[in-house]
Parts: sequence; structure tokens; C-alpha cells
Amino acid sequence: MHSSIHDLMRAASRLTQGGDLQQATENIQRALRQAGLSNPGFSPPGMPVAPPTTQGTVLDGYVFEVGAAKPTSAKTDAASADFVSGTHSHAGRSLAYKLYVPPGYEGQSLPLVVMLHGCTQNPDDFAAGTGINELAREQGFYVLYPAQAQDANPSRCWNWFKHNHQGRGNGEPGVISNLTQAIVRSHGIDPSRVYVAGLSAGGAMAAILAEAYPEIFAAAGVHSGLPPGAARDMPGAFSVMKTGVSPAGAARANGASGAAVPTIVFHGDRDDTVHPLNGQQVVTKALGDDAAPASQRQEQGRAPNGRRFTRTVHTAADGRVLAEHWLIHGAGHAWSGGRPQGSYTDGTGPDATREMMRFFAGHRRPDARA
Repeated sequence: MHSSIHDLMRAASRLTQGGDLQQATENIQRALRQAGLSNPGFSPPGMPVAPPTTQGTVLDGYVFEVGAAKPTSAKTDAASADFVSGTHSHAGRSLAYKLYVPPGYEGQSLPLVVMLHGCTQNPDDFAAGTGINELAREQGFYVLYPAQAQDANPSRCWNWFKHNHQGRGNGEPGVISNLTQAIVRSHGIDPSRVYVAGLSAGGAMAAILAEAYPEIFAAAGVHSGLPPGAARDMPGAFSVMKTGVSPAGAARANGASGAAVPTIVFHGDRDDTVHPLNGQQVVTKALGDDAAPASQRQEQGRAPNGRRFTRTVHTAADGRVLAEHWLIHGAGHAWSGGRPQGSYTDGTGPDATREMMRFFAGHRRPDARA
């Protein structure tokens, strides 16, 4: 790609962060035209139009999710002394992180939830929007927030769509999994109760981690994300975000892999950034060899704040819950039941944070070792 396109995208990133969404959109559109991707037959997924909305676009490693109001203060209700910062290095990569340590549980072997933020977010923003630190204080579990560096992706997106960040021991999955194991050891965490969850690009990376490291993660939560292997490069990312997984991509995503990890999926059926068919594909992938589970139960419901949803539960012959799929009707690209203190949240939906923790509580790895 020509260097001028990279310059335009970097400028768009700076403009987005500075709040000038109109000029950022024009830069993205110019970059697309130079890349030959802007024509009447090609419509990039989630390309913002004036006035901008909560949508995104992908271009050669740049993922923009623009239009969401950023909080002026991304503080949590938890005491700051319990929310500590650190840096972890592994295989030539360094990763900043924050760790929430629930007070009052000294000496106990608690669970750990690894939370992967979405594009343009950071640990403080994600913690504020999901409210999971408050739930961790209430129920007693650690929360680890790896932080994507801006020099790894200008919009701080996890690089789920790059082939070198999709496998065991490679790239971002390698360093995140190594960080997770280090936190488990250093804080005496119960290794049988380690979970991973994420939103959007973070949800896609959570699915990759669950597939690549089934011996670490007992269950996964994927919110508005995509299945592992859905895309291997920039053109594939455009396609899968816009229309869902292609037949070729579905065959690749459903290919041979390690042991399936129980997974709970949330996705809005009005998501214009990541097509909701991706949520269904995450469930199919999570079922693995149990693609035809012993039973499937579907129920309709309504959240206290208004959103209707369809919940589908897939159960094995022995009664184990293999997967849950929550399709949130009328919802877009946002954390269901989230708080307005964080970006990309929808407070009218069912509480994804509590439902994920309920799901996680029902799963642990019987063969885990400290």
C-alpha cells in the first residue's frame, strides 16, 4: 500500500481521537479510493456517513470505530488501590495491563476473567462501561485487562484479522496467554476457573484465545465479535464484517481445532459494524464436534430496561451447557446492559456482564494445574 494511504489513515486516527469525525471520515474515504476499494460495487462495512454513527471500517491493519461518545472520565466505583497497572513482556513483545484485585478475599483461590477491550477503548473505559469490577468486588474474582498499544494498531484494536495473530504461540494470543498464566501464578488464582471475554475486536480475540488455549480458559464470552479464522487479511475483514462469514471462511473457521471451549455470545441484530451472522458462527465454532448437540432450547425474553432478546441454549447429552447465544433485538454495536460511563454501551439490553459471569460460574477445567 502506498505510503500516502498510511499517512491518511494515521491522520484519520488523530482526528478521530480529537473529535473531528467529519474530517476523519473524509480521510478514510480518500484512503479507500487510493486503495481501489471505493467503487459502486463495494461498500466497506460500517463506513461512517455524515452525520457519523457508531460504525467502523477496516483498512490494512487500521480499524476505526467512530461516532461513540467517549467518556470524559473513565473511572470505576472500585477503589483505585485495587485497580493496579503493570507491564508484561514475552517473546519480544510488551503488553501493558490493568488488574482489578477484589478487596477482602486475601488467601482465597479466586477465579480470573480476562477482559479484552474494543477499538478506541482502554482498560479504564472498558471497566467503566461493563461494570465488571463492581461485580468482581461483589462476587469475588480478579479481572485482568490487557491493553492494546497504539503502535500495534492506531485505533488500539486487537489484530484479529491478521493471520500472524490467530494461532497458538503467535503474536497477540501468545503474549496475552502468557500474561494470563503469569497472573494466575503470582496471585494464587484458581487455574480451573480462568475465563476470557471481549467486545468487538476484543470479542474476536477472545474467541481466538479460547480456541488456541483450551487448557487455560474454562469458558469464553464473545460480544459483537467474530469467529476464529473468519478473515486472514484486510479484504477478508471487510467482507466478514459486512456480510458475515463466507462459505469458504465458515469451512476454515469450522476446521479441525483443539477441544471446544464453552462459549456465551451476545450480538445485536441491528449491528451495522459486525454483522450478526458472525455471532451465530462463533456459536457453531464453539460447539466443535458437538455441532449437533443433544438438545437446543430457545426462549424469548425482555430486559427490564426494554430490549427484547432470543436466548438459545445448546446442551450436551450429559447435561453440560455447551453454548448460549443471545440475539438482542434492535441493538447495535454496543455492550448490552452497559453503563454510560464507558463507550459502546447499551443500557436498555439484558446485562451481558452478569449473564457472562453466571455462565462462567457453571464451567471449570477439571484437569487444570497451578
